[in-house]
Amino acid sequence: MAQLKSDLLRGTLDMLVLQVLNDGPRHGYAIGQRLQELTNGELSIEQGSLYPALYRLEKASLLESRWSRNPESNRRARVYSLTAAGRLRLSHDVDGWAAFVHTISRVVPTK
Repeated sequence: MAQLKSDLLRGTLDMLVLQVLNDGPRHGYAIGQRLQELTNGELSIEQGSLYPALYRLEKASLLESRWSRNPESNRRARVYSLTAAGRLRLSHDVDGWAAFVHTISRVVPTK
């Protein structure tokens, strides 16, 4: 299967990050890795897109962060987690996404 184009991901990155963090706190690199795992490598978010999204979500109070030691490398890493507002936003985004997919599937057939 072809790798997803970045222009198709605009507007969905925030929802994807929130969804990954819904499973628990992670540092930035681990968020990107988890997205790759969940999509069997078809989705790769560049650091130049991921970290600005994390900062934007934190500024909007949808995420909070703290410094922690990465047990794998014993280096300090900023760990992000969802706030209550982030959980609510995720719920709204997922509902909106489901409605969008349902509507588009009426026009574009799925394989």
